[in-house]
Amino acid sequence: MATEIYPPVGFHFKVEFQDIGNVGDNDTKFQSVSGLSVDLETEEIAEGGENRFKHKLPVKSKYPNLVLKRGMLVNSDLIAWIKSAINDLDINPATIIVTLLNDEDEPLKTWNIVHAYPIKWNVDAFNAEESKIVAETIELAYNYFTVN
Repeated sequence: MATEIYPPVGFHFKVEFQDIGNVGDNDTKFQSVSGLSVDLETEEIAEGGENRFKHKLPVKSKYPNLVLKRGMLVNSDLIAWIKSAINDLDINPATIIVTLLNDEDEPLKTWNIVHAYPIKWNVDAFNAEESKIVAETIELAYNYFTVN
């Protein structure tokens, strides 16, 4: 019997923070997560006598910043961690786990983001002509991630 395989939906996920302290359940709900990509940097080497091309050799992996977006929370341990890092330069790296879930809330894929720390916190502009919630964007630098 053949089983049909469907691509998972991108709106059912959770974000967990380890090594931060008492991060509540509300701090795991985000509107979007981006920055889960990796590039392999290369170095070009010109060979003497070979003018048609340059050799491209792999050098290292490069990871972009992780960007998390959500509705702003008034009382948040996560924001306290971010303010401590940005305002006081009290950098305490954390492990962040992003889990893609199926329709039964079971994990499909998990990204373990290693040695993450905040580098930017942004609150969307206030506008009296729009009826929308206030969103905040959190940007984190990290060393690498693994996928399970």
